[in-house]
Amino acid sequence: MPATSVTVCDVGPRDGLQNEPDVLSPEVRAELVDRLVGAGLPEVEVASFVDPRRVPQMGGAEDVAATVERTPGVVFSGLALNERGYERLAAAGLDEVRFAFGATESFNRTNQNASVEESLATAERIVARARKDAIKATVTVSVAFGCPFEGRVEEDRVLELAERVAEGQPELILLADTIGVGVPGQVRRLVSRTAELGIPVGGHFHNTRNTGYTNALAALDAGATTLDASVGGLGGCPFAPRATGNIATEDLVYLLHGEGVATGIDLDALIAVSKWVEGVLGRQLEGQVYRAGTFPPE
Repeated sequence: MPATSVTVCDVGPRDGLQNEPDVLSPEVRAELVDRLVGAGLPEVEVASFVDPRRVPQMGGAEDVAATVERTPGVVFSGLALNERGYERLAAAGLDEVRFAFGATESFNRTNQNASVEESLATAERIVARARKDAIKATVTVSVAFGCPFEGRVEEDRVLELAERVAEGQPELILLADTIGVGVPGQVRRLVSRTAELGIPVGGHFHNTRNTGYTNALAALDAGATTLDASVGGLGGCPFAPRATGNIATEDLVYLLHGEGVATGIDLDALIAVSKWVEGVLGRQLEGQVYRAGTFPPE
C-alpha cells in the first residue's frame, strides 16, 4: 500500500551549499534554515562539522547552529564524519547527527581518508555516543547505487553494510545515490531489502541523470519513511566527479502532494525560499517548480 505521508528533510544548507563556488556567511546560511522551517520543513540539515580547509563553504558551523531560531517539533541535524565532528555537533546543541560513509573503498578514502571498515567502526561509536547524549543518529551509506571510481556497486554489498549499521540501532539508515545513477527498480529492491532489517530507511537522491524523482517515489513505495531534497535543486559532491544537484525540495513536494502524500510543507512558501536563494546566489537554480509555479492536481 503506498505511503500516505513522509518526512522530507531539506539538506540545502549543508549538501546544497557545500558545492557552491561562493562561500556564504553563517548568518545567511542560518537565514536559509529559518526560511525553510517557516515553510514547514520538519527537518533541516543545518551544517557540516568538517574541516573548513577541505570544505570552506561549511566554515562557521557552530555560528550557524547558534544563530538559527529553534522551533519546537523541528529536527535540526548536522553532518559529522568523525568523532571530533560529532563532539562539535553535540556541543552546538543539534538534535540529530548524520554520519556518512561510502560503500566503496575508493570513494570512502577520497571523501573521508578512511577504509570502509574504519568508517563502520566510527559509525558504531558515534551512534552509541548519540544514544547516550539523547541525540538522534542517522547513518548514510553513500554511493549506494554506483561509485564514480569503481562503477556499479552490488546490492548485496550495500545490504551487508546496512546490516552492520543496523546492529548499532540508529534511528535511520539513509541510502544515498550520490552521483545519480540509480533507477527505480534498483531503488525499490534495495530499500525494501534494507527495510527488512527493522530500522527505518530513507532515500537521498541526486538528479544527475534525471531519475531522482522517480527514484524518490520508488523508495517511498518500497517503505522509505524519509526523503532528502535540497531547496532549488542545489548540491553535488566536491569529492564525486560529475555529480550534480540533489532533487529539488519544491519539485519533490509538488510531486508528493499531487500523489496524495502528506508532507506538512507549504509549497508556495517553499517556492518563495527558492526565489530568495536565487537572489542570494545571483543565478538561476536547477529546480523547475519555483520557476514554473504550482498547478492544482486533478
